[in-house]
Amino acid sequence: MVIAGLVLVGVAALVHVFIFYLESFAWTSERALSTFRLTAAEAEATQGLAFNQGFYNLFLAIVAAAGIGCTAAGQTAVGAALVFAGAGSMAAAAIVLGLSDPTRRGAALKQGLIPLLGVIALAIGLAL
Repeated sequence: MVIAGLVLVGVAALVHVFIFYLESFAWTSERALSTFRLTAAEAEATQGLAFNQGFYNLFLAIVAAAGIGCTAAGQTAVGAALVFAGAGSMAAAAIVLGLSDPTRRGAALKQGLIPLLGVIALAIGLAL
C-alpha cells in the first residue's frame, strides 16, 4: 500500500506541475481558457493572480515529490510527513474549490481525488 500511495501522489504531483504550467505560463492560451472555462478578457484580468497560484501548485508538487524521494531513500517519517503535507494540501485545496464554487466541482474532483487516494493508501500502508 505504501508504494501505491506514493505512485498516486507522484501522479498528483505531475498533475500539479501541469497546472503550474497552465496558470503561470499559458494562462491566456486556448488550452488554459478551455481548461479553466475562462474568456480571454477574464484571463487577461486575472493573469497576475494565476501566475502566483501556479507557483503555489508547483510548490505543493515539490513538497510531495520530496516526500516520495525521502520515503524511497528510507527516511520514512520525514518522507511521509512531506507527502501528507503536500498531497494533503492538494486534496484540501480541492475541497475548498468544490465547496466555494459548485460550478467547479468537476475540476475539484480531478484536482483532489488522486492526492486524497494517495494519502489514504499511504496512511493504510504505514499503519500495517
